[in-house]
Amino acid sequence: MENNRTILAIVLIVLLWSGYSLFFAPSRQPVKNNDSVQEATTANQDIKKDISSEKVDKNFNIPTTDEKVVSKNIRVSNDLFDISISTEGGSVDSIILKKYKETNSKNSDLYSLFSSKNFHGNSFINYGSDEFYFPSNLNYSVNGPDNITIDNKFDVVFTAEYKNLKIDKIYTFYKDRYSFDLKVIITNLSNNDISGNIFTYLYHPIDTDAKKEMYSFTGPVTLYQGKLQEDKIKNIEEKSISYNGDFSWSGFTTKYFMIAAAPSKNIEDVNISPQYDGIINNFSSNNLKLGAGGSSQIDFTFYAGPKMYEDLAVSGNKFEEVIHFGFFHPLAKPLMVILKFFYGFLGNYGFSIILLTICIKLLFWPLTQKSYKSMKGMQKLQPEMKRLRDKFGSDKQRLNQEMMKFYKDHKVNPLGGCLPMVIQIPVFFALYRVLLGSIELRHAPFILWITDLSAKDPYYVTPLIMGVTMFLQQKMTPTNMDPTQAKIMLLMPVVFTFMFLNFPSGLVVYWLVNNLLTILQQYLIKRQPD
Repeated sequence: MENNRTILAIVLIVLLWSGYSLFFAPSRQPVKNNDSVQEATTANQDIKKDISSEKVDKNFNIPTTDEKVVSKNIRVSNDLFDISISTEGGSVDSIILKKYKETNSKNSDLYSLFSSKNFHGNSFINYGSDEFYFPSNLNYSVNGPDNITIDNKFDVVFTAEYKNLKIDKIYTFYKDRYSFDLKVIITNLSNNDISGNIFTYLYHPIDTDAKKEMYSFTGPVTLYQGKLQEDKIKNIEEKSISYNGDFSWSGFTTKYFMIAAAPSKNIEDVNISPQYDGIINNFSSNNLKLGAGGSSQIDFTFYAGPKMYEDLAVSGNKFEEVIHFGFFHPLAKPLMVILKFFYGFLGNYGFSIILLTICIKLLFWPLTQKSYKSMKGMQKLQPEMKRLRDKFGSDKQRLNQEMMKFYKDHKVNPLGGCLPMVIQIPVFFALYRVLLGSIELRHAPFILWITDLSAKDPYYVTPLIMGVTMFLQQKMTPTNMDPTQAKIMLLMPVVFTFMFLNFPSGLVVYWLVNNLLTILQQYLIKRQPD
């Protein structure tokens, strides 16, 4: 085998890294596609056209009314967030998370998960179609005070009437959950039978940098038939997508946070489409029918918070499935569990990363030992192998026969140097995914100048040290290459150093510690007799 361990590692990691999005990224299953959002909203645009006060906002394709609405905001606060709900539409105006900041600065504002101030409209909006028609900006009355603090569980009830309909929107909030429930109840106040649909939509503004994110997914997500579907923003902008029937929830995710809705009653499908500077997930009910004085209801559980496994899981509805590490998820998930276990004892994710790296290195120590010894043995046999190539170089078949006999006589396995390395690559790549996108590392301090393991090293100290250790590791690794090839490969530490300059410091710490442990192992092997 004429490639040393370092080169093989680099080649395999780069190939995996480059090919991941092509071959291993979660793919969306075939579902019903709509040419535009018009199919989902045509019914709403055509209904009750004889009523002059009603119009359709062409930008949102959502029915509204011309009536002037004097609204107020109801502020709901629990242990985890502050939510502002407008009486206009009974819709959410803003969501502020209490345990997270916008930046790592001491004076930073709390993290705004959603705010309508700088965008076009609220979220968590309802409207109706056909004989269930009511506009999205209907003015609601609300029970209770304007400022509500949740001590255990509390219902906030918004009520409105429109023509022959009574609409109740009942939000249920909990003291220590990022999830909350919504019931929308439609009551027929007429003496006639009526039918129609109820729509509920989430609006998600798109950060201008979201489309440029290379190492994590930002965009619409849906748990469809038990599998996570990630729809790229650029694809949605070209063609809206609908999931019908067997979906558990749908929403929008960024690198660290998610807003999603899980319907539990009378919802038929969800249409995902672009709107202004954002994306909407528009949930459509079944065709509902009501007799005189009858009522019908749709139910949702919403999640609005961090992509923290414990918070997602306690909310039910399989929201935790949004945490997915790609093709190597089966390996990455237990690594994340172990990392958090170490954090429980050490209280520092930087030291937890170091301890996890040591454990992985010890686990693969025997394999790595075998790999280095095999390469070292191959290096010793190079003169004899060169003699065979010079002697039988013109006869490839004879050369292969002699080489196989040579390996057998000297009890050498030409693949012995690379196979142990190949086995380790999936684990390294899985850990890479864990360190790159886990919210646990967001604003998590390490030591000295490294105050955020999810951000780059501000002074580039750790990437530069990592480059030096990579160079030393490569120099110490047995190689069978000619001098020209060896010099070319010495450029790889330089290339990797530049790549890691803007990587999260937590990932750089892992790679640096792994290099140091590899150098130690190589040193111990070199001290052993041949």
